[in-house]
Amino acid sequence: MTIDKSQIRNAATVIVLRDRHTAPRILMGQRGAKAVFMPNKFVFPGGAVDVGDANIALAAPLPATCAARLAEDADPTLAHAIAVAAIRELWEETGLILGQHGTWSGAVPDDWKTFAATGHLPHAAALQFVFRAITPPGRPRRFDARFLLVDADAIASDLDNFDAACDELSHLQWVSLSEARQFDMPFITEVVLAEVEARARDMDPPTSVPFFKNNDEESLFMRLRGVQMPD
Repeated sequence: MTIDKSQIRNAATVIVLRDRHTAPRILMGQRGAKAVFMPNKFVFPGGAVDVGDANIALAAPLPATCAARLAEDADPTLAHAIAVAAIRELWEETGLILGQHGTWSGAVPDDWKTFAATGHLPHAAALQFVFRAITPPGRPRRFDARFLLVDADAIASDLDNFDAACDELSHLQWVSLSEARQFDMPFITEVVLAEVEARARDMDPPTSVPFFKNNDEESLFMRLRGVQMPD
């Protein structure tokens, strides 16, 4: 039995890394107690890719290496939408702007009106694809989540101002990498944290990306370049 892909939504998660060369911190928030997926857990900002994300123009695309890794074992046209979703979710859940100054051409989609009103265009050049994981079977919701790392220096707004955030995440805060595991977080978030710690001072996009590929037959821990990791 294989994965029923109709039940798995593509998703983008953003890890904002601040002060990476001195005292690295990451931005996290807490999901609500009534959330269907991972209630009460501390997570990174992120969410499902929307249909309209594929139609949003980017002021600058993803790095070529990241786009190539995103296209592996996936629809090759999906990389753009994932980058757009990452920027949109970061804005919606934290009020932080990953963009550059500019004016939108044509009508602005409803999901982007508040972002556009800040005078910015979404800009993906600073995003780095660092991890991918499919939610295991048996969960109330399943996602094929791509985790994208971005240096806080690329954010165009005040890093401590979350006033424009929606209420999906509470207790938004910058968490020291050395203290992050004290928070109640999903297992996969802990795994991704280890990858972030290993890359904290590496500014180049990774050429090889870990991938937890969970389906109904088996769970594989792979690297996107077609190389399965040893047990």
